[in-house]
Amino acid sequence: MTARERFLKCMNFEKPDRLPMIEWATWWDKTIDRWKEEGLEIGSYEGLTEWQAIHKTMGLDLQLQSWIGFKTDKTPSPAYHGAPLVESMEDYERIRPTLFPENPVDEEQMRLFSEKQKSGEAIVWITLEGPFWGPRTLLGIENHLYAFYDEPELMHRINRDLCDYNKRVFDQVLTYLTPDFMTFAEDMSYNLGPMISEKMFDEFMLPYYLEMIPAIKQAGTKVFIDSDGDISEPIDWFARAGIEGILPLERQAGVDLEALRKRHPDFLFIGHFDKMTMPHGEEAMRKEFERLLPVMRQGGFVPSVDHQTPPGVSLENYRIYLKLLKEYAEKAVL
Repeated sequence: MTARERFLKCMNFEKPDRLPMIEWATWWDKTIDRWKEEGLEIGSYEGLTEWQAIHKTMGLDLQLQSWIGFKTDKTPSPAYHGAPLVESMEDYERIRPTLFPENPVDEEQMRLFSEKQKSGEAIVWITLEGPFWGPRTLLGIENHLYAFYDEPELMHRINRDLCDYNKRVFDQVLTYLTPDFMTFAEDMSYNLGPMISEKMFDEFMLPYYLEMIPAIKQAGTKVFIDSDGDISEPIDWFARAGIEGILPLERQAGVDLEALRKRHPDFLFIGHFDKMTMPHGEEAMRKEFERLLPVMRQGGFVPSVDHQTPPGVSLENYRIYLKLLKEYAEKAVL
């Protein structure tokens, strides 16, 4: 069975030969630097970046992601992380000509992805910036949260433009391939829950999801949210919007996958393996896989590190993780 067949069967609650073995998030650069010092030799594979080649080197199923943002190289950069680019409608009108490129899809990349997808070698997905993430990158972290109350007209203007842009981008992607799944980048939760209320979600985000999602699903692409933190409350809101899945389900934020599956039996999940167990060796990691195994057996769940593998994980321990991942990926379908 190919990597893609395996993934699609899992996402359709069917039985593959084993569960997919993927690393959905990029490894930290410091993690890769450490592994190289510890003897990692990355194979060379035509057309693949180093990060993509690590999948092949490590024996993981290949997944290829294209993140398609809405800024250009002419868009100003903030003075520092979280600083605003936009503080008023006038500011937005001023920089808007630098946003929403006409042809943001990388043709060469898409042709490679299409080839790998058609052969079954790769799972292909895209990321679009959603109606929480998008405005935040313009307004800055603090100003963005105030803007739900102080600048509602500006928030809707940005999200109206972003919605139109994302629909156009998805149509462009479809001229090359149909993504197996996609994510809306949002990161709208932290360790104690969502950063906004359900009322704010319904006013400023839901209308744009309801406009974008039907066409994506109709094309045959599974629709996911990418949000860190505790998504236990907003998963209900996302479900109302037509979202089908969520990642990465961070364990350190208190996410309980079994409880989520009981509330949303048809929801799709990727991630949730507690990365904090990885430096502690095989026994700790095996205990974590045992915790995940009941949901793994239900289908619709691809276990993966619940965010980037940190540099505290040695190459030896990562290889132990991969050995256990394969063992439990097979055990889950017995």
